[in-house]
Amino acid sequence: MRFILISTVALGLMTGGCNGRQVGTVEYLTSPATAGLNLPFSEAVRVDDLLFVSGQIGNLPGTLTLAEGGIQGQTRQTLENMRAILERCGSSMDRVVKCTVYLTDMSEWPAMNEMYVQYFPGRKPARAAAGASALAVGAKVEIECIAVMAD
Repeated sequence: MRFILISTVALGLMTGGCNGRQVGTVEYLTSPATAGLNLPFSEAVRVDDLLFVSGQIGNLPGTLTLAEGGIQGQTRQTLENMRAILERCGSSMDRVVKCTVYLTDMSEWPAMNEMYVQYFPGRKPARAAAGASALAVGAKVEIECIAVMAD
């Protein structure tokens, strides 16, 4: 599946930030399946060699239907959704450097973690976690990440 380029902002020689460094290209990316859902965000945003993947939930691709199997089924699907986005954008799970995990029930942390570690068997990304009173479409877990683009 190819990504639709929603917009590209070429900042070229503009300088910004505190150190006056050159700013690169920003690309806002989403797949045709997700674009058809009319969600108010991009699946991923690429800034130079970094890919920022929006929070993913355990929905079946192209739908807002959650995967079966409780927290473990939703965590597995969440990470599969993340993997698909990373690969379509030219990165991979082994290039993820940071994840943020949101859970509606922190007592499900061990069960979520059982699935999570299967997707990061080698080097582990930096990670933060937070409890949330609710997530989109009744999801139990949402995970966002930052990855480095493949060489």
